[in-house]
Amino acid sequence: MSTPPVTLMVTRRVADGRYQDLMAWLHEGEQLATDFPGYLGSGVLAPPPQGDEFQIIFRFTNEQTMHAWEHSASRKAWLDRGNGLFAEPLEQRVSGLEGWFGSNPVQRPPRWKQAVAIWLAFFPVSLLFNLLFGHWLGALDLVPRILLSTLGLTPLMVYFFIPLSTRLLANWLNASPTRPGPQGARNPA
Repeated sequence: MSTPPVTLMVTRRVADGRYQDLMAWLHEGEQLATDFPGYLGSGVLAPPPQGDEFQIIFRFTNEQTMHAWEHSASRKAWLDRGNGLFAEPLEQRVSGLEGWFGSNPVQRPPRWKQAVAIWLAFFPVSLLFNLLFGHWLGALDLVPRILLSTLGLTPLMVYFFIPLSTRLLANWLNASPTRPGPQGARNPA
């Protein structure tokens, strides 16, 4: 039985005047993670205009591979180099697709925006897949054709194209200036 991939989302608020330093440091952390077994991808989500809260997302094949990375000497050294660039981080683990849209339901984009982001990733990839392989798959019966296409497309979507879509559409996904929170409170997007 395989375990689902694990996503670590870390939120960091940039210290005054340290924006460029924090960006360079975050990208260094992404590069560092690529050397670890089980690494599936990562991304840095910049804050909306006038915001100061960055999210960095790391995705690993399972808890064990993420644990090895989290407790490595190289990651500890990287975290030490980041001292002074940000306030205390907030870390959350999520699994499944909603992890790419944020783990806080109040700050997560509306479901219709999530659906649009997924569709914008899925449509062109599915179209290209069918243009490239459709003539071979077309000769198959429905069930094997769908089985092969979903086997080919699902990993591409989950590990590459949906994260890419959410990264490219981050400003639009989080465009609402305010959203109702619990008990009618207003929270920044």
